[in-house]
Formats: sequence, C-alpha cells, structure tokens
Amino acid sequence: MAPNRFDFIRLGLASTVFVYHAIALSALMPWRGLERSFAEAAEIAIQGFFIVSGALVAGSLFRSASLADYAGKRIRRLYPAYAVVVLVPALVSLVLTGDVMGVGKYLAANLVFLNFLSPTLPGLFEGNRFTEVNGALWTLKIEVMFYLALPLIAVFLKAMGRWRWLGLLALYMVGEAWRMCVPVFLDHPLAPEVARQLPGQMAFFASGIALRYLWDNAKARPILYGGIGALLFAASELSPMLQPLRAVGLTGLIASVAFLPGPSLNAARYGDISYGVYITHFPILQGLVAVGVFAGAGLVGGFALSALLVVGASFMLWHVVERRALRPSSHYRKVAASNVQE
Repeated sequence: MAPNRFDFIRLGLASTVFVYHAIALSALMPWRGLERSFAEAAEIAIQGFFIVSGALVAGSLFRSASLADYAGKRIRRLYPAYAVVVLVPALVSLVLTGDVMGVGKYLAANLVFLNFLSPTLPGLFEGNRFTEVNGALWTLKIEVMFYLALPLIAVFLKAMGRWRWLGLLALYMVGEAWRMCVPVFLDHPLAPEVARQLPGQMAFFASGIALRYLWDNAKARPILYGGIGALLFAASELSPMLQPLRAVGLTGLIASVAFLPGPSLNAARYGDISYGVYITHFPILQGLVAVGVFAGAGLVGGFALSALLVVGASFMLWHVVERRALRPSSHYRKVAASNVQE
C-alpha cells in the first residue's frame, strides 16, 4: 500500500488524550476552561481513533487469507501490550497490600476488557481525584467489539453489492440514533456512558470502513476531502442537532492529513509507540499524582516528567512486547524501511 501518515495521525490522537488526562488527573485546575477544552479535544481524538481503526482494520480483514488469519493479526497487535499494562499495576498492588481477592477481581475483569466492573486496585491512587487505575482502557472494549462485528459487517456489505453504501449509511444512522437518543429516553445516571458504547460509536467505524472503500479516491483528491470534511466538522460544532455530521467531517479531515502531498512524517520509524502512549499514560500520570510530583512541580513540570516516562515506557513496550508478538511480515515491524500500512 502507498505511503500515508496514519502512524503520525494515531500518535497525534494518542498524545491529545494524554495531554487531557495530564490536566484532569493532576486536579490543578478542575473543570476550568483549559480542562474543558481538552476534554472536548480528547473526545474528538477518541472518535478519530475509531475512524482510523475502521479504515485500517477493514483493510486488514480484506487482505486476510481467512478469519483465523484476521483474528490472529488483531490478537497479536492488541492483546500482549494490553495484558502487560493490566498486570503491572496489579502486581504493584499485590506487593503493597497483599489483597489477593481485590487484585484477582481486578484481573478477572480487566483481562477480558470489562474494565468498568473493577476499575480500581487496592492501595493504588485512593487519594487521587480519580481512583481508576487506567481510565483510558474503556475504548479497548469498544475496539474488540468492533473487531468481532466487522466480519459480519463485511458479509452484510458484500451481500448488498452495489447497495453497500446504503448499508454503511444504515450503520451510521443506527450509531448516531443510539448515541443521541439513549440519554434522552433512558432515565438513568449511566445513560451517557451507555450511549458511548457500541453501537453508539458505530458512525465513526462505519466512516472508517467507507474511507477504506474510497481509499484510492481519497489519495487522488485529499484537498477536496479536507475541504468538505472541514465544512461538515465545523457544522457539527454549531448545534447539537448537527452533531451527526461530525463522523463524516472528521473522516474527511483525517483522509486529507493522511494523503496530502508532502513529507511522510513517519512517526513509527523507530517504533510504533502510539498504542503504547495511549495505554500507558494513565497509570503513569496517576502514579506521579499520587507521589506529589504535580503538586510540587506544577502542571508544566509534572507534564514534562510524565511525557518522558510515557515515551520511554512506550518504546520499551514496543521493543520488548509488541514487536516480538507480531509476524515478521507485519507493517509495524517493516515500517523503518517503508511507511506502508498493514
């Protein structure tokens, strides 16, 4: 596949979520303008992740020799690093408290992506503003659900033939209807969280799948995609009623950044750390907050140290765990020679 900037985009999206969590977890300016602005930016970044995932994972499925081949690629890419970031805090908690039952409950839930059932660990972060060990992992459950649903979606779209665009539109509309209507019709404190789960994020995944089908067209017309995307995204910010335009608008912007002429911005040349940044930053920030780094050094000093630790941990995770779990033919292992997307 021709060069693109999806590695750079994923790293930028992960970094945006990291910055927001640094502001929020430090509790130095709770719900002031900066935190609110980055909360919105982080939400958009997560939605961007789902679009990118929809495009790249659909491409992975289309190129796979079988469902087993597809499943193997997804497991090797996602689970080894995920398991490490679940196990390491659990081990720390066990050493500090000896609470086998508490740690076991955490592991039983988190190792199967059910983070919401047990988000905390005994003895860790109990005095912090937020007590979750890794509040960024909720999106991984949605990713896995999409991975499981994608083969069925692909069969459905193939069966529709030339009408597959209507199928994608239906997925898009179901997702937006769920996301917007659940908080209105479900009278429960958890309604906003339920709305954020699948199928509430399906519009973003469906937009990514559409981008995969339009891949060559987007490469040939990145300025057009960017212009239309900017207009639709801006419109989605004007009114809650126009929010359903966000997914398609954000997809146009991502396609434009990915395919515009210019330097390749090979962010994964020395290791694809975007996933590592996303899954390691939360517990690192929580640890620094717990020992008083942010209180003593302030937001800038705490952020600088946390950035060094997150980047270092991400590179270590890539070279020690992620890279070793992948096939030699994987894009992520070959990217030093060419920024080609698997």
